Amino acid sequence: MLCNEITKKIEERYPKQYAMEWDNVGLLVGRCDKEVKRIYIALDATDEVIGDALNWGADLLLTHHPMIFKGMKRVTDQDFIGRRVLKLIQNDMAYYAMHTNYDVKGMAQLAGEYLEMEEQEVLEVTAQEEGAIEGIGRVGLLKSEMTLKECCQFVKKALGLPNVKVFGDLNQIVRRAAVSPGSGKSVISCALKKGADVLITGDIDHHEGIDAVSQGMMIIDAGHYGTEYIYMEDMRKFFEANFPEIQVRTAKVQQPFQIL
Repeated sequence: MLCNEITKKIEERYPKQYAMEWDNVGLLVGRCDKEVKRIYIALDATDEVIGDALNWGADLLLTHHPMIFKGMKRVTDQDFIGRRVLKLIQNDMAYYAMHTNYDVKGMAQLAGEYLEMEEQEVLEVTAQEEGAIEGIGRVGLLKSEMTLKECCQFVKKALGLPNVKVFGDLNQIVRRAAVSPGSGKSVISCALKKGADVLITGDIDHHEGIDAVSQGMMIIDAGHYGTEYIYMEDMRKFFEANFPEIQVRTAKVQQPFQIL
């Protein structure tokens, strides 16, 4: 199977036009006519991920976060991104990133399903075509009323996480929830407008957390990685359904930091 045949199928399901203007998605390194027999899926194109993909013999590396984000004026071994690009090229491994287009067309609904949310609707609208609304995150009802503490335990179990960070009164009852995988700073106002009792997301700092609570909304920070690693398993299923002849491997699920 050629690389461009695979990317065409990806873009049919997750069109690039749904990505934010500032984003960088699509085939970022490699040949369109590359023969692909093995695909390695990860959240980030780290040195470890690239090494594992090469050792396994992957022909295509697929990540959620783009390794090349800002403009590059040169590709040399003088910086870590340049070295990674060179390693991919030298080993003839193609590299594809699907970021906010996947957030809109996949991650939002997927996260809501993991959290068993009912009556889901788009949290932050980013596109509307022929009456269909698309966007970042979801807001809806939890399966039942619960305390914020119970909600934290539920989120940990649903996403398989060792811990979460929480802002708010642990005894407060919550039912209407918003979820925005990754960094959810920008959707706090949307979640408030949608009447969410709690926002489940990642990358919330001190001021954002206490300010949200002051406005009547609790926050569960389950981490950027903790709310997005579900992408890997979802895309593995996508390839197995659409390209059963191709071997697929996902990176090991591992938090990128430790709490001591």
